[in-house]
Amino acid sequence: MMKKLLPLILSSILLFATLFAGPAGAQSAPQSARQALLEMFFSKTPGTFEKHLPQAMRAALRKSAGTSGRSMLDGYSVLLTQLNAHGQQMQTFDAGPTLMTIEDPQAHSKFEIMVEHDNLQGDEDEIELSFHGTRDGETQTAGARFRFTLIMKQEAGSWRLHDVMVTVGVSLTDPEFLKALATPLKPTITSIGSSEMSSSGSPTLTATSAVSATNESSAVGGVRTINTAEVTYAAAFPGRGFTCALADLGGMGGGGGPSEHQAMLIDPRLSSGRKNGYIFQLTGCNGTTPAIRYKISAVPADANSGARSFCSDESAVIRFSPDGKAESCLSGGAPLQ
Repeated sequence: MMKKLLPLILSSILLFATLFAGPAGAQSAPQSARQALLEMFFSKTPGTFEKHLPQAMRAALRKSAGTSGRSMLDGYSVLLTQLNAHGQQMQTFDAGPTLMTIEDPQAHSKFEIMVEHDNLQGDEDEIELSFHGTRDGETQTAGARFRFTLIMKQEAGSWRLHDVMVTVGVSLTDPEFLKALATPLKPTITSIGSSEMSSSGSPTLTATSAVSATNESSAVGGVRTINTAEVTYAAAFPGRGFTCALADLGGMGGGGGPSEHQAMLIDPRLSSGRKNGYIFQLTGCNGTTPAIRYKISAVPADANSGARSFCSDESAVIRFSPDGKAESCLSGGAPLQ
């Protein structure tokens, strides 16, 4: 049972680091909990990550050495190296409202991890973090709110990460979400020909040009879900990195515990690649191991399903194209506001 649960526990811990991986400078003793957190996730020194794990977790990793626990940590180090090699510029801060910033000049994107609160009480420090992303100077969160609450505790003279809590929220006042809900279906009359006349001789009313606002909203939600699942998957299976098989992210109800081919992160309909009138596809892993890139597209299954296509990649920025084509979205889609 411990071996089945260990990947899930570690994936939650590693999710934070996989999103925004990079180096951090050495810290002078005595460390604050925040400095220990930065060292844990961003130091290049071997063994630093394990140094800030609780003794109970370290003991569990030793028992599973050579299997899931050890392979995850080894693969995690490889994944960090791969991410650092792609020109991302990162800064960390051990004081102030910002914990870390990372910029990608090629994508014109910037991510920030902000410290919402740092509540130190004796030998325990509760640190709540929030995430903010921009691309071309425009906010990309689109109503979604991500929070990590990390509990650091003093153990054997050093700060150890004891608890990780993840919260994801969606704003019901997001303008794009409300716009999609408010867009009505508008049936139109087609040009009348012999094949488009009913048996009574009257023209047939169709909705082939109507936009399904509900399906579009669901498609955007599906893309967001897959983005989150990809990060969790890469953290849980760092030897593989991201996956370009939707089925790998699913597997709920398939029996057994999570694995590389049934990570149990998304629902069965989404993992099948078709949900609520949209077809989802993962591409762009490029055969590297571990994979550090991916592309997700969602296109209408037919003219009645929706008008726009949606897409994203490892940056988590969601874009759209009004022509409903995946290629147009991936090559030059506009950011979803």
